[in-house]
Amino acid sequence: MIPKEVIEEVVSRTDIVQLISGYVTLKRAGSNMVGLCPFHSERSPSFTVFQGTNSFYCFGCSAAGDAISFVRRIENLDYPDAVEFLAKRVGITVVNTDVHETRSRYDRKRMLEMNREAAHFFHAELFKDNAEAAAAREYLFDKRALSKATVNHFGLGYAPNNFDALLKHLRSLGYTDDELVAGSLAKVSEKTGNPFSFFRGRVIFPVIDVTGNVIAFGARVLDNSKPKYLNTGDTPVFKKTRNLFALNFARGECAERLILCEGYMDVIALHAAGFPQAVATLGTAITQDQARIISRYTKRVVISYDMDEAGRNAADKAMKLLEEVGVDVTLLRIKGAKDPDEFIRNSGADAFRQVLEASQSKFDYMLDRVLPKYDLTDPQEKIKALAELRETIAGFSSSAEREVYIGVVADKFSIPAQSLRDDVNRAVARRRREYKKKEGETLRQSITGYQDRVNPEFSKTPGIARTEETVLGLLLLDPNYRAALHKDQPVLTEDDFLTAFSRRVFTAVRDRIGDGDWEISALNEDFTPEEIGRIYAMRNRRMQLTDNGEKVFSDCVSALKAAVAKEKTSESDDPMAALEQILKNKRNDT
Repeated sequence: MIPKEVIEEVVSRTDIVQLISGYVTLKRAGSNMVGLCPFHSERSPSFTVFQGTNSFYCFGCSAAGDAISFVRRIENLDYPDAVEFLAKRVGITVVNTDVHETRSRYDRKRMLEMNREAAHFFHAELFKDNAEAAAAREYLFDKRALSKATVNHFGLGYAPNNFDALLKHLRSLGYTDDELVAGSLAKVSEKTGNPFSFFRGRVIFPVIDVTGNVIAFGARVLDNSKPKYLNTGDTPVFKKTRNLFALNFARGECAERLILCEGYMDVIALHAAGFPQAVATLGTAITQDQARIISRYTKRVVISYDMDEAGRNAADKAMKLLEEVGVDVTLLRIKGAKDPDEFIRNSGADAFRQVLEASQSKFDYMLDRVLPKYDLTDPQEKIKALAELRETIAGFSSSAEREVYIGVVADKFSIPAQSLRDDVNRAVARRRREYKKKEGETLRQSITGYQDRVNPEFSKTPGIARTEETVLGLLLLDPNYRAALHKDQPVLTEDDFLTAFSRRVFTAVRDRIGDGDWEISALNEDFTPEEIGRIYAMRNRRMQLTDNGEKVFSDCVSALKAAVAKEKTSESDDPMAALEQILKNKRNDT
């Protein structure tokens, strides 16, 4: 356990504005700071940092919390690691006892060290004097034309075609089979139940995070066998949807623009040719999390995907997600080669630089994609092409951009610009109606608690659940109300709460925070970042109201007790509920 006073010291010494500014561009708004939320896609800033309370709150997605919960969310860390992360920033040494008893089963620091040892093993295997390693070197140095410096720079390696070579090496260093399996370095045989090396007979690409930790591996075959690539699955230290290959190198080089590639070799070839701003997704199409991560480092992305059908579909998705987070997107058009790696090997870095400067806008890309699909001499085909382009133009948020593209398409199709403008305006109006409808549905679900992942019971009795949150918000706000929980006859007990989540919060507030000085940070150990966000939201809602006096608290407590008592009475009168209880009692007796 990390001592309470150490946690409080870490939080108090952490400048939350400075911390969050490392991830989000913040601007002054009165006494607070605002920016685009790093936890959901938005164009207008709704993410607010409150310096007075050392907390944050997003009015768009309700993410909320303090420095610890922010780091837990943004860095995907568990509670003790988030405290240690912040402690290092402010020069505090954290002594954490009984780590394996108090956190998840696998220790993050130990797993990162295991990955680093595996990376050293793979790299050493690449330069061994045997036929296997020679074939891997031939692939990298001769076929892919990489220098030894580039291979060393990326820490490339080779996994021997052996079921237990890596396992024996890591076991000799004290790592267990459970850790190897949890880290996706080993799999368990369904036949024998024994572990075996996951990566075998493949070139290895270590995935390194922005702090220099080896968090995962990609692996490619040397021949044409399938699957061509294997990638580390999600582990306690890695989520492929939240990381990008080579971002550790590109983060300091991509302020002007970032090049988004499909594969490891494209990125490595670009870096070797003098384009260190290249990154790649990890075996999947780009995700919302990856788009938001990219937006922290740059405001312009050049997409460099293969232009087959799969590549075009992936580019469409990437454009949409990147534009949602405010990133300008252009697309690379490579002719005479299937990817940047092949193009650079055939034509050189200068030729690629020219292609890069001539990257297409989204609209030009869509024109090139739409027009070849239709026979424009056929009136019906022409109408279909116009309909598709109309929807493309309507998707641009800027009316000025829409006007420019309306003119281009009208000239190309020899039609009056006004007729196309009318069609585009109708499409824009339809999209706005659909958005408002969706927004209204989202609001309705929020009010009723439908699909509430933090408090799944909310939707069953939304009125009571909202009253619970009001009472909890007042308890979090005022120590006098918390003091009333410790009297001989407390004003509230856990039995006065209907939903399990609210009971947990109440118990934690009563037992952990008590009736004296306190910080919500004390609750981070018992709740997830999402739950902490909900707890902060309860308090923040009350802070925005002027009347939080004793009468308000007393009335809310009375209303909650009466509503819960009525609900429990209603349940006891339900014959089906009574039958279920009888059956449950019988099962317990047997």
